[in-house]
Order: sequence, then C-alpha cells, then structure tokens
Amino acid sequence: MLRQYELIDKVSSYDPTADEAILNRAYVYAMRMHGSQKRASGDPYFAHPIEVAGILTDYRLDTSTIVTALLHDVIEDCPVTPEDITELFGPEIAEMVEGVTKLTKLELNSEYTKQAENLRKFILAISKDVRVLMVKLADRLHNMRTLQYIKNPAKRERIARETLDIYAPLARSIGCHRICSELEELAFEHLNPVARDAIGRRLEALRNEQGGAVAVVSGEIAAKLEAQGISARVFGREKNPYSIWRKLQRKSIGFSQLSDIYAFRVIVESEDECYRALGVIHRAWSSVPERFKDYISTPKRNNYRSLHTTVVGPRGMRIEMQIRTEAMDRVAEEGVAAHWRYKDKSYGFDAEAQAAEGGRDPLVNLRHLVQVLEHGGDVEELVEHAKLEMYLDQVFVFTPKGKLVSLPRGAMPLDFAYAVHTDVGDTCIGVKINGELKPLRTQMHNGDVVEVIRGPKPVAPQDWRTLTVTGRARAAIRRHIRIAEKEEFTRLGRATVEQTFERAGKSRADVSLKPALERFAVASEEELHHLVGRGKITPGQILDIIFPGLNASERAAAMATRRIEGGKSARLFVKGGGLTPGVSLHFGACCTPVPGDRIVGIVDPEGTGLTVHAIDCAKLAEFEDREELWRDLQWTPEAERNTVTQSRLTATIRNAPGVLGQACTVIGDAGGNIVNLRMHRRQADFFDVDFDIEVKDARHLTNIAAALRANPSIETVERAKG
Repeated sequence: MLRQYELIDKVSSYDPTADEAILNRAYVYAMRMHGSQKRASGDPYFAHPIEVAGILTDYRLDTSTIVTALLHDVIEDCPVTPEDITELFGPEIAEMVEGVTKLTKLELNSEYTKQAENLRKFILAISKDVRVLMVKLADRLHNMRTLQYIKNPAKRERIARETLDIYAPLARSIGCHRICSELEELAFEHLNPVARDAIGRRLEALRNEQGGAVAVVSGEIAAKLEAQGISARVFGREKNPYSIWRKLQRKSIGFSQLSDIYAFRVIVESEDECYRALGVIHRAWSSVPERFKDYISTPKRNNYRSLHTTVVGPRGMRIEMQIRTEAMDRVAEEGVAAHWRYKDKSYGFDAEAQAAEGGRDPLVNLRHLVQVLEHGGDVEELVEHAKLEMYLDQVFVFTPKGKLVSLPRGAMPLDFAYAVHTDVGDTCIGVKINGELKPLRTQMHNGDVVEVIRGPKPVAPQDWRTLTVTGRARAAIRRHIRIAEKEEFTRLGRATVEQTFERAGKSRADVSLKPALERFAVASEEELHHLVGRGKITPGQILDIIFPGLNASERAAAMATRRIEGGKSARLFVKGGGLTPGVSLHFGACCTPVPGDRIVGIVDPEGTGLTVHAIDCAKLAEFEDREELWRDLQWTPEAERNTVTQSRLTATIRNAPGVLGQACTVIGDAGGNIVNLRMHRRQADFFDVDFDIEVKDARHLTNIAAALRANPSIETVERAKG
C-alpha cells in the first residue's frame, strides 16, 4: 500500500501544480471513513482506494482524479453524503465521486431489467467526464488483481465475466490498451484456467525454441534502418494468451497456424520517418499481400495510430510489424490518459494537443452508446447492442459529398444510413455503392462511396435486423417494429405459462391469475403474458405465486432443463418470420442451430412446415433464388434460459493412444455432454470424429471448439454447417 508521502511524491513528480493539502486531506479522510472495514483478503479496506489512486498516478492523471479515486467508495460504504464531499473537497470532486458511486455493479447473472438499468446509468455517467471512467477502470483493475481472495466461485466468475464483457471493451474504446490487456488476462485466468494453462505451455515451448531469434531479428531490422539514416528502437513482443485464445475462436484455426504470436514494434522519431521506415522494410523483405494497414492517416476510433505490415523477414520468418512514433506508442498503450500534461501553468487533459496529433474527442465512442440507450427497446437487446458497440473494429466509407464515416467492420448499408442520421436510416429503401445498385446485405469496405436511396415514408421490415451490425441501427429499427411484436410476445408468454403449469401437473384453465397480477402490478392477463414472453417475468415465478404449496417434485418437473427440439414446443424457442398457427417447425440437422446463432427459416414449398437454419448454413445456397421461402427468425428469451440443444463439431485428431479420450475430457471439462460420436476418414496419422454435443448456446459451443483447438494433438475443429 502506498504511504501518504509516497502518493504525494508520485503526483508531484508529473504535476508541479498538485494541491498537496487536498491530497493529504483525502488520504486521511478515506482511512478514517473506512476505519475497521476489511476486504476479502483480510487487508484493511482503505488499502483499496489508495491502490486505485496509485494505479492512476502511473497514468499521470490530475489531482482531482486522484482525490476522486481515494474517495470513490466512501458514499457507498460509509455514512457520507455527496453534500459532505462538496463541503470538504469542492463541487468538481463531489460530482466525480457521485458519478463513480452511481456506477452500480453490473450483475450479469441478474435479470435483464436490472442489468440494463445499471448499464444505462453507467454509460450516461462516464459519457460526461472520461475521468469517471478512468477511476472505475482502475477500481476494477485492482479488484481483479485481488479476485482470488473471494471464496465464492460463482461470484468470482460473475465478476470476471462482466470484466471481459463490459470493462475491458470500455478500456479499449478510449485506447487504454495496457489496462484492457491486463483486465482480459486476469478475467481469462478465472474464466478458463485450463485453456490459459494450455496456451501458456505452448508459448513456453515456443519461447524456448524461438526466443533467441527475436533479439537477432530485432537487431537486423534496426541495422537495415540505421543504414538508411533512420534511428529506431526495435523490439519483439509476444501475443498474450487471451489474444491468442480470441483469435483461435474467431478464425477457427489451430495454434500452429498463428503467424503473429511474435510481432515487432519499430519506434521512430517522426511521422515522416514512419513511412520512410516502411519503405526500407518493404524493399528489404517481401511484403505479404493484403496485410498492410495505415492507421496513421485514418486512426482507429480510439485514436490508435500506427502502420501495420507483415513481411517474410530474416530467416524466412513471417513477421508482423508495427511502425509508430514514441507519441503514437504512448497513445496506443495509454489511450486518452496519454493527453494529460502541464500547460499554461495548469495540469489536465490537453484537447488541443490531442487534436493536433490527429486524435478526436475520447468520449465520441461512448456517446454512440448514449444514442443506443435513447433508441433502445427491449432491455435484453439494449445490453447486447451496447456491448456490440464497444467490441467492433472499424471500416472507413464516404458519403457522395466526401464526408468520412467510421463504421464497425462488417457493417452494411443500413448501418451507414443510420450513422448519417436516424431519418436517413428510417426512410432507406436501397443503396448505391461506388455508383452501382447493391443489395442491402452487402458488406462495405474501406474507401467505398455510399449513396442512400430514400423513400417517402419510414419502413422497417422484420428482416432488417439481420442487415445491420451496429447497436445504433438495430435499436432504431427495433423501435419501429416493437408494436408489431407485442402480439407475438403475448402469445409466446401465454404458451410458456401453460406449458409450465402442465409440466407441474396443474391446469391453467382451472385457476385465476389475479394473485400474480397484483404481485407484479399489471392490469391484465394479456400484459402479464406479454412480460413473460419478453422474459421480464419467469413462468416459474407465476407458478410459485398461484401454487405456493407446490411440492418439490412438481416444482422440479416444471423447472427442469428443457431440450430445444422441433415439433409442438418449438414455438416457445423461435419467433418472428410471420409464423402462423398450423405450420410445423423443426431444426435443420445440416447445421444444428443453437441459441446465439443468427437464424432464418425456409418454408416447405407445400407450405406445411418450416426448417430453422443457421444463417451461414451451406444448404441455404439451394434457396438463393427463392426469396418467397425465406423467413427472418430470432430466438426467444425462453430459448436462452435453462435449455440445452444439440450441435455437432467435426475434429481432425492425431491417431495416437489416448488422444480421443483427451478430446472427450476437454469437452466434459467445458460443460458439454457428448450424446453421439462417429469416427470416419481414418488414416495412418489422423482421423476425423463427429461429436454430437448438448450445449447451452453458441458461446458455449465456441468455447468447447476453442478448448479442443488448444490441444496440440487436435489439428482442426469445425462446426457442421450443412
């Protein structure tokens, strides 16, 4: 724990205007207020805010932010009011402390309503002052560093999950790579220790094999540049385990196929020398096609600037290089925190210097999320859209008048239309890309010129949600179709309640739902069913209210894990597409869709049935010219609660004793249940295995596939897609 004088010395070392008196008061006040409170580790609680303040001094933040860090828990955990803070430390610090206090823990295992409301408060608070977010990130970082002291495994997992889903992406969105990377690694360690250890062992082996070559290659690159009069600092860096894990998941490749485990950073003195260094490197070694990116002329949304290239370098090694200046490197690591400096006899955020270096307002990304909040409809989509906005990388396109629009990679024309203006998106009926009419399903690429063709009035067909990737566009579309969906949710809720009663051996027709209406303060059974259909109330809650004396076996039968399968019950799990009574549903064996997949339905030409497919199922190609057979479908909230469904993974496995057993163990450790196994294409060295596995959702299946790929004896793992 930092002592009082050590903290003040650290702040004074970079901020000559630091108010030592207020720092001293805040330090003593935090210690006195937290008093005898203890953390899970047994340490005094006041050690936590002091350590959070210490983390922020490493990023050279101003005095007000450091004081806020010292006081960030006193309102929540001590008999202290915002008025007390205002009186003792002034309105600026009081407002920041209150802003941090309002950011209630995002309990990802809680009901969606609570999570969405917390997320709403969170985004609105941090979009006003980025310093509030910096304090919250430092707070979460210290909590993650001490997470091992929490004895409850479920609580540890919840905290690690929300760190990975919310806090790390927020750190990335304002460019704080160093914080983001550490948060990801700490969360990964708790969420998937088996995979992390496996990757760690592979990295250790690679380090022993190639570690010496990294220094040699760094020296050769520096020598080539020095010969052309460019002084550069060159060093190799190793990709961290979570980044490797994420790439194994995203690209569906094996560890041995990764080409960028080691990358080299070239640090030069000026922007001009970045491009000169690139020329020297490309003349010296062959560049890999389509692997060059210029983030200097077009920075990322979080102000990251650098040149990226991949070459076949010394000793035939495939090398990824990042070329940047010292200033760019600091922004890449520290993001918005890199722009705190002393200027005009004061210390604080220097917006002018940031703009001069090609950056933009660090809160722009967060304000996009505010727009999602304003247009959001159902709370479960609100949460997912907000997370989506934080995660996605970008592509740059232009309006016909030359205005640059930054969009997430994979964005489609409707995303562009809504980014220009909500009214443009609402009235979009077509699009021209580079002067040619294109389908609304077309993905845009860097440099495209996009012209929106508008109609006279707003339109929002059901299937438009599959034509967007941004939370802003999806939220706006959702607003249009919300009313049309109410009837479908009500029908779904009614069916869910009736099935739950039936599974418990009770008849819905014989009882009144009046006690449930009073308990949930709703006016009618229709409204109650609507809330059940949207997932705001569970059928189990209604069952407990109507039958408070339900015995254990009846309740267990009603609440048992349900299997998603075709037939009569399929309507509980799939909605949309104008589904009408009498049309039977079943799930395609070709692609075995699971909750979390984007899904579509193909109507039987006779009109008597509908088959649900994953959007990337190869079999869909057979129906490309039969648009009248396609139906846009979505999973219901019921499909994502207490259900399992079957899907298939095909793995190519080394033909050696015990390897198949290892694969089965990996699947079991990851929570998958193997229901069928088939070996085929058996050869001397390898054989293929189809695993039919019961899983909870697409994320669960992806985690199992990635865990299998981390095993050195498993060459490839692919999901069945038709």
